[in-house]
Amino acid sequence: MLTLVIGLSLYTLFIAKRVELGMPPEGRFVTIMGNRIHYIEQGSGEQTILLIHGLSGVAQHFGYSVMGQLARRYRVVAIDRPGSGYSVRPDRSSASLAVQADVVAGVIDALDLDRPMLVGHSLGGAVSLATALRHPDKVSRLALIAPLTHLPESPSEAFAALNIRLPWLRKLAGWTLATPLSVRRSDQVLDIVFGPEDVPDDFAVRGGGYLSVRPSHFIAASSDMHALEDILPAMQQRYGDLELPIGILYGCDDRILDPKEQGQAMADRVPGVELEMIEGGHMLPITQPDITTAFIERQMQRGGRPD
Repeated sequence: MLTLVIGLSLYTLFIAKRVELGMPPEGRFVTIMGNRIHYIEQGSGEQTILLIHGLSGVAQHFGYSVMGQLARRYRVVAIDRPGSGYSVRPDRSSASLAVQADVVAGVIDALDLDRPMLVGHSLGGAVSLATALRHPDKVSRLALIAPLTHLPESPSEAFAALNIRLPWLRKLAGWTLATPLSVRRSDQVLDIVFGPEDVPDDFAVRGGGYLSVRPSHFIAASSDMHALEDILPAMQQRYGDLELPIGILYGCDDRILDPKEQGQAMADRVPGVELEMIEGGHMLPITQPDITTAFIERQMQRGGRPD
């Protein structure tokens, strides 16, 4: 058994180092609350946009022309959330949405973003909402794409491998089984994540897909998923306190999150939320970048929230 564990660990280390050599960081780093945050910045302008990716995602998810198009008019920053991509979360740091929101607020201050619009995809939507609730003075508006707004009854089948509650077991799995299983099941998982739309042929590199097979990424994603139940239900009770423009874009055929349970429920609960439903799945920033960009730009031009 020990020989097997050692063998799997060495294989995992080999794959992780190979990925990192082939896909080095594209941006720069800033340290917030002990978290070394990797960020990519493009464009300039008086208005700023901060892009926040979802569960098991990376900043490059916005690289399918969304960031480039927005950078023509705005200063745009995309971050790897703590523990994701090339951002490093300290071992003892919490994955709580509250902590992630505080890190986002720290990024806003450190980079002098001056009350940006937050664009959150999937779990990044929950992080954006948490930031607006905890730091309303640091955020001007929210544009949420297929956002997680309410705690689901059960996680998507695509994230079944992340369902490990014990931290020590999570680390053991991350350094032994997670990487070979991720490689073996990648087509099946991506079909759920992207479906019914196609997975781009270049997603592994251009979209940062390869980065997700590293053990640090698996451990962070599993921690993120299990930290939701500690704060998301309490957040749901405070959505009425939000006093900023909020827009939501959802694909009708999303296989990861239920548009009615997440998008429509938010629109029903908070006055002034603009909900747009389109044909498509969960990965809209990648599969439909032009529509996603147009949605973000519309939200950037909105006025204050109606009473």
